[in-house]
Amino acid sequence: MSEILVVYYSRHGSTAELARQVCRGIESVPGVAATLRTVPPVSASSEAAPQAVPDSGPPYATLAELKRADGLILGSPTRFGNMAAPLKYFIDSTSSLWLDGSLAGKPAAAFTATQTLHGGQESTLLTMLLPLLHHGMLLVGLPYTEAALTATRSGGTPYGASHAGTAGPELTAEEITLAQALGRRVAALAHRLSSAPERRE
Repeated sequence: MSEILVVYYSRHGSTAELARQVCRGIESVPGVAATLRTVPPVSASSEAAPQAVPDSGPPYATLAELKRADGLILGSPTRFGNMAAPLKYFIDSTSSLWLDGSLAGKPAAAFTATQTLHGGQESTLLTMLLPLLHHGMLLVGLPYTEAALTATRSGGTPYGASHAGTAGPELTAEEITLAQALGRRVAALAHRLSSAPERRE
């Protein structure tokens, strides 16, 4: 069984709902399971240790889970065209995995949520993908063969799934379709990679 780790940070629920839809897409692929995790908030005044377990929602992600997973999908709300600080803090803690190459060759993707249509979705997704390139991960996006990408009037980009809250916090039908498609694409690639026979030099 292949495992895809979905790690997100959410303040008002839209990013969390995208994460759940991504997981549905992952688990629609036979032989692949989704593991949903969040990250703790960070403080601007100090580096306080978070509670071991959140009051609600999924547990906090660990480096051991990230190392074990066959793929990774990151989610964050947009903060001035960039990912939120808690997710960036988690990514910045992965240098040990960079040193030993634990994530190299694994598929990865990203999703985001904004309050407005032009709230920096694409720049946020790109900034989330950059550290994954440094880890040697294989980036997965949404091609225009996904019909919802041209039908959407809210969220959805070729760089990853997204939500634009112009019509409210609920995801539109196209946003749901694209979030599930992103999860499905990462899961299918991870499953093919884990099932392929090792190359012999």
